[in-house]
Amino acid sequence: MTPIIQVGDLIILAQELVPMLASYNLLPQFLQGVIIDQAIASIESTDEEIAIARQKFLEKHQLTTEEACHAWIKQRGLSPNQLDEIALHDLKLEKYKTTTWGHQIESYFLQRKDKLDRVLYSLIRVQDAGLAQELYFRIHDDSQPFVELAREYSQGQEAQTGGLIGPVELNTPHPILARMLSISQPGQIWAPTRVGEWYVILRLEKFLPAKLDESMRQRLLNEMFTTWLQETLQKTPVRFLPGTESPTND
Repeated sequence: MTPIIQVGDLIILAQELVPMLASYNLLPQFLQGVIIDQAIASIESTDEEIAIARQKFLEKHQLTTEEACHAWIKQRGLSPNQLDEIALHDLKLEKYKTTTWGHQIESYFLQRKDKLDRVLYSLIRVQDAGLAQELYFRIHDDSQPFVELAREYSQGQEAQTGGLIGPVELNTPHPILARMLSISQPGQIWAPTRVGEWYVILRLEKFLPAKLDESMRQRLLNEMFTTWLQETLQKTPVRFLPGTESPTND
């Protein structure tokens, strides 16, 4: 039995580490880290990039003195070279994402755009069909303020905002509402529509089309990376070697 780490008075043996990671629910995170490290291993960095990454890392963790830096390294059982690798990790990962999926961003955006567009809308929901019809006529025919009626009658949290919801992406509302909003014109009000247990009066206030700016590019890049990571994790075999107790053992 080989000791691998000591925490206070507790000595942890090598064969105990995997079951402990599993019991703390850290094994999936550990496996993801291994997969990522394997993927970015061949990504190269210049001396300038290494220096910049190190400086940013030290500033982020407030390691502003040599003493603080040495203490941080010692506490984690690392070497100075390992500190540089940790500091470089995010940079190499972003390079890997861009190299692997950067050329797919535009087409992926077009595939996802109908879910990324945002809407600002107003909603009144009640459980009584007759009341819903009456409220609709009071808004549509009598020009009573939607906000006032929503505050008084709507039976969801939207009553607190006068029925106003958003801006939210079109994949956020109930699918029935999302379809209605996607074909609405600003100011258009819909007659009461049954959605589950509710009768809903809906009005589109503003349509905000998604734009492929830098923030959206980074988001979509992260989405594609996350999808790849989950798929890779599922299909990567994990074998527990003799002498290591499998965390799945009963």
